[in-house]
Amino acid sequence: MALIGYARVSTDEQDTAAQLSALRAEGCTVILEDKASGGSRDRPNLARALERVRHGDTLLVVRIDRLARSLSHLLEIVETLRGKGAYFRSIHDPIDTSSAQGMLMTQMLGAFAEFERALIRERTRAGLKAAVARGARPGNPKMRSRDPAAIADIRYSLKERYLNELLNDRHRWLPTVARLRPHLPWALVLRQIRAITPAVRSFSERTLVKACRTLVKAGYADAAILEPAPRLPPDTRVARLVADRLKTHPNSSLRDIASWLTRDLREPTPRRGLAWSPEGVRRVIGQAEKLSLI
Repeated sequence: MALIGYARVSTDEQDTAAQLSALRAEGCTVILEDKASGGSRDRPNLARALERVRHGDTLLVVRIDRLARSLSHLLEIVETLRGKGAYFRSIHDPIDTSSAQGMLMTQMLGAFAEFERALIRERTRAGLKAAVARGARPGNPKMRSRDPAAIADIRYSLKERYLNELLNDRHRWLPTVARLRPHLPWALVLRQIRAITPAVRSFSERTLVKACRTLVKAGYADAAILEPAPRLPPDTRVARLVADRLKTHPNSSLRDIASWLTRDLREPTPRRGLAWSPEGVRRVIGQAEKLSLI
């Protein structure tokens, strides 16, 4: 049960020395740090910290403003950690999700965030309604006139926003793609991603491929993931799935893996059955060892 520290300073600040000292004093032996502005989405070491956390571990920061860009971002990180059986704690804030009081505070923050979003939506609708009553025509005048430059700008903005959205949560699903592609077909990779808890963004096979192409083009993913998948015998395919599960969940029992194959992946057994048994999983592990996957 490790304490994993995370520190951040903005681009115009000096260094993380004070944060590192506080985190080490709390017992952190592993500390990852970024130098980025508070609103920046590109924080590679935050993604690495979230990937490194395991069941029972705690992600520790000095203050929550060192971690999250916004309240919704903080809640997203907390949910990611909860899905891995891990916790979050801030040294100088009353948040410790391993305690009932800290979890209550986190839930209250979630309620405040939803209230804030509702107020923003209400004010936006009221403002539009008042503008229309005054005779205004909401929208971009250049778009109404089909100005080519305006259309190009909006397309570019949409592409940038889409990329930023992918960068924001890629640490939750892209590692699965990187481990399984191109060895397994996209349909199987998608089933693995849909089995992640809490659920990640809602992908179809087409949108998953599109997202990966976008990240490859932007330099955030290896182009090898886009290569065609080879045809694999069913036993080899399941062996790869189970080997990957053991790498990411090393403490899983045979029964745990059987339940995962049956309920989460809905992978048929070698005899086309619907339910896996621990003994069936044991045979698959033996096959994975023969293929040097484990």
